[in-house]
Amino acid sequence: MKKNIVWIATAAFVIAFFTMAAADNPQTPENKPAPMNPSSSAIVSVRYMIDDVNAAVAFYTSHLGFKLDVDSSPAFASVTRGNLRLLLSGEKSSGRQPLPDGTQPVAGGWNRIQLPVSDIKAETARLRAAGVKFRRDDIVSGPGGSQIWILDPSGNIVELFEPKR
Repeated sequence: MKKNIVWIATAAFVIAFFTMAAADNPQTPENKPAPMNPSSSAIVSVRYMIDDVNAAVAFYTSHLGFKLDVDSSPAFASVTRGNLRLLLSGEKSSGRQPLPDGTQPVAGGWNRIQLPVSDIKAETARLRAAGVKFRRDDIVSGPGGSQIWILDPSGNIVELFEPKR
């Protein structure tokens, strides 16, 4: 009887140990590592290459309602608005280090963040009056709503979007 209790306790310990180990290292049925955890994060981060970190911080905080989160200028800063965190990578940041072939990450391009607005005409007028540069001068409308593009001080596009009502 005593041997059976010891054996059962030992077996339970071994099963619990391997169950915990499996939970820490999830595997698919084919014994391959599981894909990235699909659970949602409270914060979404987007990295922008920035020529002047201080100018970018001023732009996002004064014109678009972001709040300064981290200030490591002139190399790096992060600003947040809601659940969006922009990682502003200056020339001295790790995010701007060249690739082994010498390719340099640079600002600009066509990728962009989209900020929802409730009145795109009023926001456009407010930003024009503040001297913000626009990538396109016209408001474009489509089946989902209307958009216009502004430029941050480094040439990164920010899309203002008013959903169709």
